[in-house]
Amino acid sequence: MSHQQSTALTVTGARLVDGTGAAPVEDAVLVVDDAGLISYAGPAATAPPSAPGARTLDARGHTLLPGFIDAHVHLGVESARQMVRRFEQDPTVEVFRTAERLRATLDAGVTTVRDLGGLPAGYRTAVDRGLTTGPRIHTAVRILSHTGGHADFQTECGFDPSSGMGEIADTPDEVRLAVRRLLRSGADVIKVCATGGMSSPYDHPDDEGLTEDEIRTVVDEVARHGGRPVAAHAQGAAGILNAVRGGVTSVEHGYGMTAQARELAGERGTFVVPTLSTVFDGIDKSTMEPYHYEKKIRWSAITRENISAAIAEGVTIAMGTDAAMVPHGRNLRELGHLVALGMTPMQAITAGTRTAARLLGLDAEIGTLEAGRRADLVLCAGDPLTDIALLADPANIVLVAQGGEIRKNGLPA
Repeated sequence: MSHQQSTALTVTGARLVDGTGAAPVEDAVLVVDDAGLISYAGPAATAPPSAPGARTLDARGHTLLPGFIDAHVHLGVESARQMVRRFEQDPTVEVFRTAERLRATLDAGVTTVRDLGGLPAGYRTAVDRGLTTGPRIHTAVRILSHTGGHADFQTECGFDPSSGMGEIADTPDEVRLAVRRLLRSGADVIKVCATGGMSSPYDHPDDEGLTEDEIRTVVDEVARHGGRPVAAHAQGAAGILNAVRGGVTSVEHGYGMTAQARELAGERGTFVVPTLSTVFDGIDKSTMEPYHYEKKIRWSAITRENISAAIAEGVTIAMGTDAAMVPHGRNLRELGHLVALGMTPMQAITAGTRTAARLLGLDAEIGTLEAGRRADLVLCAGDPLTDIALLADPANIVLVAQGGEIRKNGLPA
């Protein structure tokens, strides 16, 4: 990380899965220099000698992987219920609770996140300056939606129980102004609602959100200000098509991705972040609003069919969980869902490393364990290529480092 000089580090004896999709290297060595960059990652037989004074870790019996990237989280809230009841929370206490969520996410093996609504840009600065420990952050700050859309939580009396998670705009001109406000707030990515959703009270996944023209306006306005990725919450087929045609970088959720939508996403190079955890996990009638429960039950079957087809057809998929809709700190459960729908364990790992880094525009820095990349790395007990579920349990994430700085270490002394 930028706030502190790293110490040279050598990891020996690990099984290396470097995030590129290449075959694993047994008995590998990884060497990190004083700047926190990888200088070597490969077989022990051709490894350079350790630098004088370098810390050496014996990782026999473990698998060494790149730090994972969760491309869809909401770290500013604990749960779906809290998202629409933020007004009840003491904002000072919530800062500390958010810091706890950052720490739990990092300890789960996620060294970078993309927060798609509800996290002020100050958290990014706090992590970067070392004021708190957590994943590297890209944040959308707020969610751009139309009146009555997925991010409009306002009640009839004008009260907003979400304490300002939505950025509301209803015409192309209003959309331009909304994008400018988000950029002023420090957004790294613009999150738009191309459809309704499951957790929103006034709409449904099949409802369309921003129009194709409005989405194209977002993309254009962002381009005029140096460029940012544009992520579209898009669940129903019509809104997914609007988003892809409008030029978004990624489709979030994508549950209703028909054959037409999958083909178009492939042609345009649009990323899909399917957030399978939030549609398959934690469906509990006793704790969910009735409208939320009914939507989840219906859409889980649709998701299974369409995302399985997207995987089979080679649509570009990056890992994201929608954490908050599902528990924080269990992010790598998502890899098991990707495998269940047709990916190999290696493909799922790549979706959470190299592909997710490409989505964030960080692939020259992170996402793979190659010379010249930042040493964001994870050690997992055992072999996740034979049992992907190992990564889902934070107890199996024995070591986490960012830029060579060790953030979690459960290796024997």
